Amino acid sequence: MWTLAQEANWEELKYVISNGDGVDCREALIKIKDAVIGSNKQKGALISHDLVPIILNTCIDQVQSPDRKMDALVILGSFFAGSLAKGSEEQVECLVKQYNIVPYLLKEIMSKDNSKKCVETCLSTLRSIFGHTCAPKENFLANTDVLKHFLRLASAGSSLKTQICITSILVSVCQTNEDQLRLLHAGTLQILSRMICYDNEDIQIPALRCLSCMCYSNRSVADNICVISFQGRSLPDILNSLTSRLFPAEIQLIAARCLTYIYRSGTLPSTDNRISQKALPTLARLCAESFDHSIIASASETLAYLIEIDSELQRTAAITNHLLKSLSDLLQSQDPGVKQAALCCFASLGANDEAIRKRLMDTYGLINAILNGLKDSNSRVKLSAIRCLHSLSRSVQQLRTTFQDYTIWEPLMGIFTTETSIEFLVAVTSTICNLLLEFSPSKEPIINAGIIERLCQYTMHADPSLRLNSIWALMNMSFQSEMYVKTDIINMLGTKRILELVNDSDTRIVMKTLGLLRNLLSKTHHVEIIMRAYSSEVLEAINKLLESDHSSEVKEQAFCIIGNISAEDENGDYIIMNNKIMAHLAVFLFHHDRKLQAGTLFAIYNLVHRKDSWSMEKYSRLSESNIIKNVNELNKKTIRNKAQCEDYISRTLKQIVIQCKHFYPEILQ
Repeated sequence: MWTLAQEANWEELKYVISNGDGVDCREALIKIKDAVIGSNKQKGALISHDLVPIILNTCIDQVQSPDRKMDALVILGSFFAGSLAKGSEEQVECLVKQYNIVPYLLKEIMSKDNSKKCVETCLSTLRSIFGHTCAPKENFLANTDVLKHFLRLASAGSSLKTQICITSILVSVCQTNEDQLRLLHAGTLQILSRMICYDNEDIQIPALRCLSCMCYSNRSVADNICVISFQGRSLPDILNSLTSRLFPAEIQLIAARCLTYIYRSGTLPSTDNRISQKALPTLARLCAESFDHSIIASASETLAYLIEIDSELQRTAAITNHLLKSLSDLLQSQDPGVKQAALCCFASLGANDEAIRKRLMDTYGLINAILNGLKDSNSRVKLSAIRCLHSLSRSVQQLRTTFQDYTIWEPLMGIFTTETSIEFLVAVTSTICNLLLEFSPSKEPIINAGIIERLCQYTMHADPSLRLNSIWALMNMSFQSEMYVKTDIINMLGTKRILELVNDSDTRIVMKTLGLLRNLLSKTHHVEIIMRAYSSEVLEAINKLLESDHSSEVKEQAFCIIGNISAEDENGDYIIMNNKIMAHLAVFLFHHDRKLQAGTLFAIYNLVHRKDSWSMEKYSRLSESNIIKNVNELNKKTIRNKAQCEDYISRTLKQIVIQCKHFYPEILQ
């Protein structure tokens, strides 16, 4: 009896399909179809005997009968249907990349001559293809003809299977902000609104998924969702109703996720009842162990995203539906996805509120779960543990107690010195920034572990987040540090690199670099070391900042550096002899921004307070630069408007007047 296990029969079938008559051809196709469905071995044999091009030609050959075409399409679809076990990733990649099967399928879907059943089969195969990582998803939606045709196929008159396939494909190919907007402008929201209201979860679920993909981090889509209605109800209200326990758990979850994304996009406030009273409790309830692991993991991650930036939502979540107990139980799960999601949720819960952090540490023993997570073989669990640690490290109390008791810095430094992933390094350095604060007991052992050199290296990294965290950590480390720490930073980082970072395109990096420079220039010895070698570069960089369009926060830091140099400069006259800086000091005395005015006064005060070591010639520079005149005028103005003037400005002005009266009695008028 003939069997497909005999290799020669593949060649025979190949010949029959290529050259046989209609009956023989269909019989051969049926034999292949029966053989390959469920058998990766036979699929591999079909590919190795070069039958794929022949099968493809059978699909698009207009002479072929509809039955033969359908058999050929079913054979192709068998490579992608179901799980990867139904068709190995290598086989899928071969058909997608080598044989370029997607354009074949699109051509058949777009053809007006094909039957609805044929189109449905092609859509089903395409949906399965896009479930694989090798599928050509990028810019798929850029083809407006394909997108319009797909949306026409998703009309109410199409079969349920066709509509399900279309929405599932759209979920897979919606990859970028541009894709979201393409779907929006093509009128997808109206179609999804109708599908979401079907009393059929098979179509509701992909429609909800498509909606969530469209509105994730996209304000334009979220705004449009809030003005869309179907049968007299707004789309957000429809989503709100779907979070009810009356619906399957997956529908509740995705509806709550849609509301979460709409809120995080900025369209709805956190105080909206649909967010605080429906989406949040629904997600918290779905974190219970009674649900499937996939539901639990997704609900925990979505809840983490929902409450991540809002303190009130965090406080509400902490007292909602036994959430903390549920999350604590999930940390014991053997499923890495569940454990990772629970850690993410704990990280969001403890992001801002000190009382919640204390409760997490005292009641639920979170520190042990974090320590275990830092050693977990699953990279996603480890990363979530680091992020949870970062959240808790914002607590002064935890830094001084729990973190020290468990020497939490050791496993963290182990990850820092071995991991190469940017995502890991950014997360670790974010936490290290807090552990290096002046009051942290972990600061000294971390410095002794040799972190300075590595941080200095990362200030030159291409990734801006890693560059920012590295300079931030160095800034924290340098604050009120011992001489040897500052010397190591100066020697390893170099003044040249510091000045390069001052001119970085990222304002956040500029701010932290100025903070570092301010901390380094807080001792006479360091001021002399840096200014003796780089005074022209430092002062030029400061002048550029003061003349730039940078924010007042950046310029305030620049004035603080001027003040530090002025206070500690014993042997040089770097500030007093720089015409540009003196002119800036005179002008910024009257700046409308109180921060800049206060920073200017700080710098001037430090200039004049050392009157005993100054000559009349040096004090004359204050007069020549109009600083004395402007101080006098500002002082009179302050006296007239006491109620409107900050205490600091008033006190500093008074001190400057007292310091200057020895040389300029008229300032007392």
